Formats: sequence, C-alpha cells, structure tokens
Amino acid sequence: MADLQATISELWERRGDLAAGDVDATAAVHQAIELLDRGEVRVAEVSASGEVVVHEWLKQAILLLFRLSSMETTELGPFEFADKLPLKHGFAAAGVRVVPGASARWGSHLERGVVMMPSYVNIGARVGANSMVDTWATVGSCAQIGSNVHLSGGVGIGGVLEPPQASPVIIEDEALIGSRSMITQGARVGKGAVLGEGCILNPGIPVIDAETGAELSRGVVPAWSVGVGATRPRRFAGGEFGLPCILIIRRLEEGKRHDTAQLNELLREHGVSV
Repeated sequence: MADLQATISELWERRGDLAAGDVDATAAVHQAIELLDRGEVRVAEVSASGEVVVHEWLKQAILLLFRLSSMETTELGPFEFADKLPLKHGFAAAGVRVVPGASARWGSHLERGVVMMPSYVNIGARVGANSMVDTWATVGSCAQIGSNVHLSGGVGIGGVLEPPQASPVIIEDEALIGSRSMITQGARVGKGAVLGEGCILNPGIPVIDAETGAELSRGVVPAWSVGVGATRPRRFAGGEFGLPCILIIRRLEEGKRHDTAQLNELLREHGVSV
C-alpha cells in the first residue's frame, strides 16, 4: 500500500505531463480505484478522537483517473452513456439492491444491505451497510455515508473532490436526512442525528440551540439531535433579512433507533417533516 501511495503522489506531482494512453500511470491509478471500489480503502474517515482524516492520495488518484481516461460510449439496454468512467457492477454478489434507474460509478463502494432507489452515487463515495439512498437522492464524489442511514427522497449530498486535502461530507451512522435537504462543502451530520426536510447545511451555516439561542457550531449537526431549517435575522443597508441556519429543537436518547412516526409528529409541530 505504501508503494502505491508513493507512486500516486509522484504521478500527481507531474500530472501536467500525463495524458490518456499512459499505460504505466493508468495501471497504478486503476489499482488505487479498485481498492476504493472494493472498500479496502476510503477517502476519509472519522478518527477515534472525532476528527475527520482525509487520505489525500486517494483523491489524487481519482483526479488522475479523469486525466488518464478517454470518453467512451456505453449502452445498457435502451440507455446510452458517454463518459470517461464505467459504472459499478456486481451488486447481487455484494448484497446490494439497485432499483432500475439507479447507478453508481466505479470507484464508489456500497456495503452489504445498501438499497439504491433511482438515485446516484459518485466515484470515491462510500455508503455504509443497510443504508437507503432514496429516490432522486445523490451522493457526491468522496462523500462518506455511514451505516443504517436514510437519505430521503431528493437529498443532495455534495461532492468534495478538489482540493484533494479538503474534507468531504460526512454523514455518520444512524442519521436520517429529510427530503430535499442539501448537505455540501464538507459539512458533517453526527451519529443518530435527524434533519427535517429542506435543510441546507454547509460549513458557513450556523447550528443553533433552540433552548438557549447559542451557536453550537457551523456546518456540524451534533450527534443524536433533531435539526430543522430556520432563519436568523440580519440587518443590511436595504433592511432586515433572514439568513439560513439549522435550529436544534430536540436531543434524542443516545443509541435509540428513530421512530419515524414520532419524529414526524415532532417535526410537524414546527411545520416540517422527514
């Protein structure tokens, strides 16, 4: 592994000289992407101390793959694709359910028990065991989705491929992301957290405690909490306007599975649902 990492780093340093057709460079890059595809390595992970660790060389391998690949036309039944990268395959053997209309790119990893409704998972992303990627949800490049997560219909998980050192979006185990929410630019949702529908979360969005009014963080939803999209007043020359925030309205019992009916009842009190 160390030798492959060193090779990728060396190729990255001279990436301006590389082009499609470079057999040796392509072989090394494909080796790295295969490791991602099989789940033997991952672009990012949460350390024991709770910090996000980014394995920069794997992002470099993905970016090099685009440089070294040529456009190809692929036909699947009545569908035609023109892309530089192939689609992922071998779902049945991996224990993954993929409904027609769903697709995942080679170099993404889906753990056993994942269900993909008509949706999309990009290269470098990882979706944990028994998670649901619901209808029209998208998981962007390098995003890390935990186990037993539900990405509801139309959820957008942003890709963070460049710069290579930047942290991707992290959705930790047991989280539930409400319909049409957008989680982007390396934001993070803690273990067991719930976001109501239509939430916008990025590193510039304040996360505020509804009980105290205190700002807890920016772009990070605490573990085992329930958050909804809200606004905070800000005065400008043209008047006072509401800027977006995430409002934490409830703390959940740690380790207890979500009861969707109860959550929806709670969230409806605030005019939203999951």
